Amino acid sequence: MSEQEPVLFEITKKNLNQGLRGFPVGTVRTSAVDPMKGVSYVGRPVADVADEDPEKIVYLLLKKRMPTDAELVAFKADLVSRATVKEEVLNIMKTLPKEGHPMEWFITGINLLGMTSKTGNYYEDALNSIAQIPTIVAAVFRLRSGWGDLIPSKPELGLVENFVHMLGVPGGDTQVLTKLLRIFYVLHLDHGGGNLSTFVGKSVASGLADMYASLSASMAGLYGPRHGKANQDCLAFVRSVGTSEPAKIEARLREILRGGGLVFGFGHAVLRAEDPRAAVQYELGQRLCPNDPLFQTALAMRELAVRVIKEEKPNVSSPYPNVDAVSGTLLNACGLTDDDYYTVLFGLSRCSGIAAQIVDERTDLRDGKDVPIYRCKYIFEPTK
Repeated sequence: MSEQEPVLFEITKKNLNQGLRGFPVGTVRTSAVDPMKGVSYVGRPVADVADEDPEKIVYLLLKKRMPTDAELVAFKADLVSRATVKEEVLNIMKTLPKEGHPMEWFITGINLLGMTSKTGNYYEDALNSIAQIPTIVAAVFRLRSGWGDLIPSKPELGLVENFVHMLGVPGGDTQVLTKLLRIFYVLHLDHGGGNLSTFVGKSVASGLADMYASLSASMAGLYGPRHGKANQDCLAFVRSVGTSEPAKIEARLREILRGGGLVFGFGHAVLRAEDPRAAVQYELGQRLCPNDPLFQTALAMRELAVRVIKEEKPNVSSPYPNVDAVSGTLLNACGLTDDDYYTVLFGLSRCSGIAAQIVDERTDLRDGKDVPIYRCKYIFEPTK
């Protein structure tokens, strides 16, 4: 390192075996996470773009600028042209064991897309995967849940609109679910460069694995309960509280904290204020399902839990709601009641942001020379 370059971090022994937390290993152009302001996409606060067309924000992540009206029309048409999933892929998915977890089905579906559709060009395969993955996720729901035959794709409806159409949730309100999932998709697209699923996907791609293999690996990282299961755990927690009465909620939260338990949905590794993605979802819930009992509980905890955590655990650095605090509750209220599928919905969105980051690392960073294969250093320590 030259004298002109600052030392960003000094690594000491206490920093080892800590999951690389806090150590920069590269640059990211798609999104950033500010401790106080939350997530931004290419400099735009996520709350400001939450209501935009999902395709518009995917374009932003890929191109690093918002499209013109004409460019957005062309981009949507391009995705429509790429959306067809080969029949052999769907036929194989029909044979998967029902006891497999939805994420295992999803990972298998991505691998099947790679076996049948990859071009070897990272940008082309990013667009192809973004266009095709909604069909795979809809197939996971319908086939594994036994909802009936697959519903033919109508990609001209729009990326999320077609997904809801293909889901065909029994007894579901298509209009309400579409409003929810459009915003859910945008809010979950990207989250900086170092979260586990994104880092895994980029690491696999650094070995020049294709886009589909890299996304499959990233979804294996998301599958773990420490990463993608958070909204499912938060819904279970809201259910366990069992009341929307503030006094009873407060008593329950104090009981949990004094017993060494956790208040799920509150706290974040980076954020030190309420997650703007949570704020968007609280407001959305008040429009879509204000009378849902579980949403009323989650809404009541929005401020109450923060106060109780501060009082019971004053050393906690982040007692505020995160993105998962209410997302599972909203999915449940809007007709997607089987929470085993929530991580798949997370992955449906996150694959787009990961694909955009993989394209950057494979084709653009280091003046187009791409990021070399990841090879972090481990220090041998003999057994004592």
